[in-house]
Amino acid sequence: MSMHAPLAPSARAGFLAGYLESLLLVERLHRLLLDVIKDEFERLGILDINAVQALLLFNIGDHEVTAGELKSRGYYQGSNVSYNLKKLVEMGYMHHQRCEIDRRSVRVRLTEKGRHVRAAVADLFARQAEGLERQGVLDTDGVDRVNHSLKRIERYWSDQIRYIY
Repeated sequence: MSMHAPLAPSARAGFLAGYLESLLLVERLHRLLLDVIKDEFERLGILDINAVQALLLFNIGDHEVTAGELKSRGYYQGSNVSYNLKKLVEMGYMHHQRCEIDRRSVRVRLTEKGRHVRAAVADLFARQAEGLERQGVLDTDGVDRVNHSLKRIERYWSDQIRYIY
């Protein structure tokens, strides 16, 4: 890890303004992603599931996980994971089964209906990736740079939570 010289006050203010804009963009992009998924599902006539639940199904994919693993693996960022899992099971998108070893823990996996939703989201994302590249919005190098920067911020924030607070 390299140490940088302190920024001059004007540069520090500029960096802070840029950082705050990045935070707003990340938040806005997440909301827009949910809107894009919602619009796609309306177009497909999938109306009984919301965008957060669809993303959850997409991220679980072929894995069998517990509710706790959903958050620890980064598959789910919301606070109401139990509610969404319960709804997805009730609507037939997921199977659930108590763990043999720890009876308090429940493992979940997608049903055929859940895999259909996951495929719809995967198709949407593939079309978007193709469009971003075709229209010159992002190329492979650009995606790599964005991901690298976001992972560094994620690591920094995780360290702040773990070691400072």
